[in-house]
Amino acid sequence: MAIGDHGLQDADCRTAEGRIAAVIPCYNAGHAVESVVARTRAIVERVIVVDDGSTDGCTAPIATMPVTRVVFPKNRGKGFALLEGFRAAFQMPGIDAVVVVDADGQHDPSEIPALCKTWRETGADLVIGARTFDRRHVPFWSWLGNVATVRVMALLLGIRLADTQSGFRLHSRRFLESVLETIPGGRYETEMAIVLKALRERYVVTTTPIRTVYEAGNPTSHFRRLRDSWRVYRTLASAWFRGAR
Repeated sequence: MAIGDHGLQDADCRTAEGRIAAVIPCYNAGHAVESVVARTRAIVERVIVVDDGSTDGCTAPIATMPVTRVVFPKNRGKGFALLEGFRAAFQMPGIDAVVVVDADGQHDPSEIPALCKTWRETGADLVIGARTFDRRHVPFWSWLGNVATVRVMALLLGIRLADTQSGFRLHSRRFLESVLETIPGGRYETEMAIVLKALRERYVVTTTPIRTVYEAGNPTSHFRRLRDSWRVYRTLASAWFRGAR
């Protein structure tokens, strides 16, 4: 896809973001949600919050905000929340891309323009906000998980990305339309499946550096190391098996 396909090469970031929707998947994210939504809304006009069956009342403070809310009666998993958010975004007119921001404060919405700039300059279909995994600032299990996944992907698929598990991403419309047709809902493995689809089908994938933000102890993360890691690696192995046939 050429940059000109976006029709935004001469536009400033604010104009570009008027054609972007932001999806914020949310599950028991605590007090951070209100701030994340408000800061995202200050940059991106069209914001969709998908409440994935939260039981802690974390989305109550945003009830009066001018955002679109999608509420699951029970927890289904981040993958289902993402796909439902993408569908809601495409019900809005003129959406060219969708950015995903986590609800727990690990992503700084003020960095959305950096993803937008990279998208405009490269014509990428998937822009991943790549974190700097400095052991001094990253919880051990988060550091280990990303290092292991990067190495497994390089070993199995011959592809090396700086950050395979970042949820801070910008997706082109044409890519997401295909995602919605082919990627099933799930939990954290859905994010990996989206990355693998982009790489396998030769969509343009790039990264841009973002700050690494973690609360002490990473208390709002719902990633279960054994269960969810197994799902992620199973998705990687499945991609390798399909490519080896």
